[in-house]
Amino acid sequence: MITRRASLALFAASGAAALAPLPAAAKPWVFQSGGIALGGTDPVGYFQAGAVLAGTPAHQSEHDGATWNFASAENKALFDADPEKYAPKYGGYCAYAVSKGGTAPTDPEAWTIHDGALYLNFSITVRGIWSQDIPGNIAKADANWPGVLA
Repeated sequence: MITRRASLALFAASGAAALAPLPAAAKPWVFQSGGIALGGTDPVGYFQAGAVLAGTPAHQSEHDGATWNFASAENKALFDADPEKYAPKYGGYCAYAVSKGGTAPTDPEAWTIHDGALYLNFSITVRGIWSQDIPGNIAKADANWPGVLA
């Protein structure tokens, strides 16, 4: 039997945040537009073609609670084999917004690949601001993620 004192000690040792459930209104892990991650853009296209490629419902995968579209069966297979390699950091939310402690939607045209990872931003203008200190902004965003979803 666990005593009240032992329960309080366990709670204090584990931290309140570790035991608290996420709020019911928490944002989804992956930013979605119309129920589709990246608004239907093929995440593999950024890496393979160095360009924004429109995905199609004919080539879809489910990952992290989202539906992802791909331009080809080959791109879908690459993603399915290693989704963490191709999925954007911070669930596709604006990397600059996450670095500032919040979230924002993204424009598929406002993208950067840095150290092998895909980062998206709210707009081309915001990407320019974020690009002024990519390593510093990544460090801040990493510290805020995934807490910004609550």
